[in-house]
Amino acid sequence: MDFSVETGVKESGKIKSTWMGLGALFGLILAVGTTVIAKESEPVSQATQTVTLPLEELRAFVEVFDRVSNAYVDPVENEELLEGAISGMLSNLDPHSSYLPAKEYKKMQEHTKGEFGGLGMEVGMEDGFVRVIAPIDDTPAQKAGVKAGDLIVSLDGEPVKGKTLTEAVKVMRGKPGTTITMSILRDGEDKPIELELTRAVIQVKSVKEKLLEDGMGYVRISQFQLRTGEDLGESIRTLKKANGGELNGLVLDLRNNPGGVLRAAVDVSDAFLKGEKRIVYTKGRVENAQMSFDSANGDILNGKPMVVLINEGSASASEIVSGALQDHKRAMIVGRETFGKGSVQTLIPLNNGGAIKVTTARYYTPSGRSIQSEGIEPDIKIDQVKVEKLKDTGFGRIKEKDLSGHLLGENEKAQSDEASDETSEEKDEESDIISTDYELYEALNLLKGMVLARQMQSE
Repeated sequence: MDFSVETGVKESGKIKSTWMGLGALFGLILAVGTTVIAKESEPVSQATQTVTLPLEELRAFVEVFDRVSNAYVDPVENEELLEGAISGMLSNLDPHSSYLPAKEYKKMQEHTKGEFGGLGMEVGMEDGFVRVIAPIDDTPAQKAGVKAGDLIVSLDGEPVKGKTLTEAVKVMRGKPGTTITMSILRDGEDKPIELELTRAVIQVKSVKEKLLEDGMGYVRISQFQLRTGEDLGESIRTLKKANGGELNGLVLDLRNNPGGVLRAAVDVSDAFLKGEKRIVYTKGRVENAQMSFDSANGDILNGKPMVVLINEGSASASEIVSGALQDHKRAMIVGRETFGKGSVQTLIPLNNGGAIKVTTARYYTPSGRSIQSEGIEPDIKIDQVKVEKLKDTGFGRIKEKDLSGHLLGENEKAQSDEASDETSEEKDEESDIISTDYELYEALNLLKGMVLARQMQSE
């Protein structure tokens, strides 16, 4: 149906003029949407292009627009009213669909490239409040103690309730070096927690690596960016060089990783899968929302055991990776159930410099599991606990070697001071992991067991 038909000729001149303007606005949005679809997946089916417009409902909208424009206590610009209407239409769909004015769209592009200003956390909207999906490593939010699942209720003393997500994010961002106070609610806490954070330019290094004991590698991915796949390859090569050869196993840490670029998730999964295996696929209503991604490059670890660490802050791209590796039995997934953000958002640029972000599809793991609202269930659950290693006083534990004048064992005779020092250093490192990161400690123990089991099978 053409928009120029039934434009409210029987209405007053004021209503007619507004209706024509609204028709042009909706026509523009539809035209932009069709252009994007045509570019990504040609040809576009006639069904995709055909839209039936709810004219009676649109007449009611125009009437409200006219009444508010003329009767509201203060003058309101038409642009402000229309942007508010667009924002309300999208935000009412789901927490991830939204309208991005020109400035916010530009900031999102900066975020994807890995450098942006702010506090350093991924957030979403829930029941009118801002929910922290995950803080990003080495950012003001992470250093201040913000945790995945925290509910932000006020910013600089102003309630968050009533603000859109875009408005809340705008308050959190600001000039680097300036401070902001944040009041949060956290499960297990009786009263709100007050935090003061100092804004900074967030430069995210998405991949970090460390060589652990017994030739075990550790790779932490904090966010999926355009270069994450390449950076992962460099990290693995660095670890192999430090180990003097192939790694015996790898812990891949995806905890509190809120996701990011889909292509990066595919690249990371591809790095550990041998042969042509499905990584992820999507389903949606339009043709270009039907996508499928397969592996092709081969296993960078040559089949060595893997453990993937996840938790409630692991979302989106993190769930794609852990789901693919779990379905193909390439890695043991340990930790806690993930966030469950299994939907695809498409950015459609608008002529005004802004964009709309619309949920267009759902993610599915290779075996057909929907990630949305379900998340990834770990193979082995590790509860969130605080562990403190007790100091060994030496009392109450007497062994043969503690007896005065005991017969020396063969190993005791051969043991050198240097070896004793190395053993002491290893114990100190192990103790440090236990006290600071119990989940990693458990993952490392599991990885050692997997390596040992494989060695026993090959003998």
